[in-house]
Parts: sequence; structure tokens; C-alpha cells
Amino acid sequence: MRVITGKARGRKLVTVEGTEVVRPTADSVKEAIFSAIQFEIEGRRVLDLFAGSGQLGIEALSRGAAECWFVDSAAVSIKAVRDNLKSTGFEGEAKVVNMPFSAFLKSTKAVFDIAILDPPYNYNLIRKALPNLTEKMSENGVIICEHEKECTLPQRVGRFELAKLLRHSRTSVSIYRPAAEEGSDTE
Repeated sequence: MRVITGKARGRKLVTVEGTEVVRPTADSVKEAIFSAIQFEIEGRRVLDLFAGSGQLGIEALSRGAAECWFVDSAAVSIKAVRDNLKSTGFEGEAKVVNMPFSAFLKSTKAVFDIAILDPPYNYNLIRKALPNLTEKMSENGVIICEHEKECTLPQRVGRFELAKLLRHSRTSVSIYRPAAEEGSDTE
């Protein structure tokens, strides 16, 4: 696993060993995610929810994000995030939070421009996180959800609607953007 481009390009990252729920994002999927938002990263505040090793948030920092919050409930993941931030030199632009996602979303006052969700598959965690997450997003925020191909996410959550769906072998990426007009949740 490595950083694809930017300031830390080519830097190898440690992975979380010995767990079935942490699954590194393939380079092709990571490239697709960041190609979809390439002109929206510079100077932005990013949330890497379900951070795992932190590779997606670190990729955002490498590409010019001003700040990234890394949130994960597993101590082994938090250690990997801290190790990867140290090796890439992004410790100063990062906030690392060891907390369940639901408690974090309910308690934080921070507002994010980009949120990246890559939780363990088959636990329905994205559906649980989205309603509270939409309240923490900036006016033109972007929510990126990496999930198993079989998972179908809602077309609309709060003021956000599904703008793009990218498919890669066993993985899909759903990208939410603010809807043209306000509306209620629908499935």
C-alpha cells in the first residue's frame, strides 16, 4: 500500500494486520475516488471516517488538503494511522480520534468539506453514519462512500443526493453532493 501522488508520492504505508474488517483500498479504486474530486481537495478539511490505516485521508493530505481528521474505534487502526502520518510527515495537518463513529458524529462541532467513508463491509455502517454526517458537511461538501458492490445506498440523504456511482470489480464508490433543491430522505 502506498501514496499514489502529491507531496508523499510513492511513500509506503503500514496496514492493519491480523484483522478481517480492515481491507486496504486498491490503488485503482483510490485513483478513481481522487480523480472524481481532484479539483476540490486543495485547502479543504477532510474527514476519514472508519480510517483503518488512514490511507485515504493521507492521500487527500498528499494532494493538498489543509487538514484531515482520522476517526476509528480500533486502537490497532489508530496506531497504524499515527505511524503512517509520522512516516509521511503529515502529523501537523492531522487530528486522530479514537472513538466510535456514531459518538464522534454526535459530539464534534467540526464541519467538513470532504468526507470519506470506507467501513468494514457487510455491517451496514454507511447507512447508519450518513444521516448524522450530512449535518457536519459544509455547504458544498462531498461525501464519498466505498462499499461492497452488492450494497445499495439511498438516492438521497438529508440535503445530499447520489451524484455518481463508480463500479470496480467487487467494490463500488458512491459520491454524494448537495441536491439542487432541499428535500426529505428517500430510499
